[in-house]
Amino acid sequence: MRDRESASGITEHEVTTPCQGVLLEPAAGSSAGVLVLAGSSGRVDRQRARLLAQQGLLALAIRWFGGLGQPAGICEIPLETFVAAVDLLRSRGAEHVGILGVSKGAEAALLTAVHEPRVNVVVAVSPTALVWCNVGPGLDGRQRPYRSSWTWRGRPLPFVPMDDSWQPAGKADGPVAIRGWYDLSERTFAQHLDAAAIPVEEARADVLLVAGGDDAMWPSLRYAEQLAARRRAAGASVHLLARDDAGHRPRFPGESPAEASQTFLYGGTPRADALLGKVAWAPIVDALRPAQASASPRQ
Repeated sequence: MRDRESASGITEHEVTTPCQGVLLEPAAGSSAGVLVLAGSSGRVDRQRARLLAQQGLLALAIRWFGGLGQPAGICEIPLETFVAAVDLLRSRGAEHVGILGVSKGAEAALLTAVHEPRVNVVVAVSPTALVWCNVGPGLDGRQRPYRSSWTWRGRPLPFVPMDDSWQPAGKADGPVAIRGWYDLSERTFAQHLDAAAIPVEEARADVLLVAGGDDAMWPSLRYAEQLAARRRAAGASVHLLARDDAGHRPRFPGESPAEASQTFLYGGTPRADALLGKVAWAPIVDALRPAQASASPRQ
């Protein structure tokens, strides 16, 4: 690891195993850790990891696709990638481990918790209730035919393909909302839905869901409600935080508004996205940093 201490006293360790990323360690140490997963941007989400480290958490942000030895796209990503990251957090003293993921990262977080009982809490931001097909090419460089986004113990998870007959509404020369593509694909491949449903009720972890009703990427609030219903039916804990006017990218206190995309419409407004993030922030920190497992947060 290459280390760098920030002005706030948090030590940043650049890591290369189990994959590229950054591990942020509070000066006082912590027995609560969190794995931070970005969505289909593929980036190492340093900013969000720093915010969590400032709250007294050992925070690890990783590049889980698009890096050395990894598929260029979200295609048959081994869930063992995230289990190895949990191992790293535990090796650094984290007794209570959470995963915070957004969008496809939320899909990964939920599935990892289903298969890895050492995950104590999942925060799924703008989640899906289904396993979807690949986004981008796999290790073989191919995008079609569609394959699962994920594997476990070498076996692809059942998934829902995309219906490529979908056409975006409105102007063709600007960013588009693709929520309708997911809605159409669910109808077209309805026979796949049961097998591809994320069995979130099997996760031992506590589950906290954050979703906006104006999400233009996929219907994350509907998905969050489905996930919550599965948990409640099984008598498992779940907490759902939502705003009808927020979009796909809620922003937490200390984060700047998300940049506009030339490709996609994400829904919501900067104000609504910030308000949802503000409401969700304290419950998220409380879930990730139980009092008995962490040092005092920095203000």
